[in-house]
Amino acid sequence: MLKKYVIAIVLFLVQNVVFAQSKGIILGNLKDKNTQEIIFPGTVILEGTEYKTTTDFDGNYKLEVPVGTYNVKAIYSGYVSLIKYNIIVSSGNAQVVNFEMEVVSSQLSEVTVSNDKSKSAVATDMITPLSVQQLTTEEIKSNPGGNFDVSRVIQTLPGVGSSAGGAARNDIIIRGGAPNENVYYLDGIEIPVLNHFQTQGSSGGAQGILNVSFIEDVRLTSSAFDARYDNALASTFVIKQRDGNPERISGNVRAGFTEAVLTLEGLISKKTTFLASARKSYLDFLFGLIDLPIRPNFYDFQYKVTHKIDEKTTLTAIGLGAIDRFTFATTKSSTPENVFITRSQPYINQWNYTTGFNLKRKVKKGYMNFAISRNMFNNQLDKFVSGEKIESDRTFKLVSQEIENKFRFDINKFIDGWKITAGVSA
Repeated sequence: MLKKYVIAIVLFLVQNVVFAQSKGIILGNLKDKNTQEIIFPGTVILEGTEYKTTTDFDGNYKLEVPVGTYNVKAIYSGYVSLIKYNIIVSSGNAQVVNFEMEVVSSQLSEVTVSNDKSKSAVATDMITPLSVQQLTTEEIKSNPGGNFDVSRVIQTLPGVGSSAGGAARNDIIIRGGAPNENVYYLDGIEIPVLNHFQTQGSSGGAQGILNVSFIEDVRLTSSAFDARYDNALASTFVIKQRDGNPERISGNVRAGFTEAVLTLEGLISKKTTFLASARKSYLDFLFGLIDLPIRPNFYDFQYKVTHKIDEKTTLTAIGLGAIDRFTFATTKSSTPENVFITRSQPYINQWNYTTGFNLKRKVKKGYMNFAISRNMFNNQLDKFVSGEKIESDRTFKLVSQEIENKFRFDINKFIDGWKITAGVSA
């Protein structure tokens, strides 16, 4: 009799666990794109299903749905409806999907076209739609051959080229401009180093640093740059990160053929959330197994902390860093000539970081940003006669450092259909 009760309890628990694992959560918020004001009561629906909900007084929403892939649509009267496609919902971590909506343009009831030969026609295009391209995190993750690398996915966009190194490097060439003529912004903070094993004076490298799980969207502009993004000659890349899960601490581990990544997110307090990740490659171990003379290895770290000071003010802290090592080893089949050539090559030791704070304050019909940041890139080359890294055998050493401290302020107003931006940077 006792055995039957035990079996019944076990089956009941297993059924509950299976049911719980078949459900996932989609949550996020709706905001006005131009003023950053919350949208209430906006409606969020899953296309092709009966699931829908409305935002609360803070512009937030939450849906508990079966695991699967959905198209999430945001609707609010007077605003252009938005759809985010192929949102994957799993039972492990909540899927954060935010929307920034634009006001519907005024519609004319009637337009009359007339010809006046005494006047000349002048075409004015303040913003060229064809010069702006945008990628979501799902598009980056699902891109064939992208390998969860933002730079590689961007190289597949129309009008974007790569360097002569092909797949070996992440150099981005826009309209014939050099790779170092692109400017990258992460949540309003300029990041000069975006790749591992980056060539000094360029922006490309062998592998991207950014964790795709952090990214909400990437916006590429190849002309008509926004006034607040200075020093751009070829293009600007504005990378927006999402906030951490505001309900609970969660995480995931992704292990691939060449690297492993740990990502954690959650709430620190009622008004503070965080995202953090660390990645380590094991290319040196794999190359050793197949007896190659090169031994590349890298680490990278990334975090974002968001604190809501009050209803109108938000403080964000971000950080991004990497450590790169490139050494050589003697293989089993190495000839004396091969050993000599290998030892004549310098070892590469690089590390870099970017850290900063961004304070966003809502004002009437707009918002202000105050950003301070510091970035540093350390590049060191070492060469030894024996190849054993013995100081007495050193024949070459080069250490180069680039350090920048930056401040930027901008104010953005949206008045009667006109967008006005002004600011200073140093």
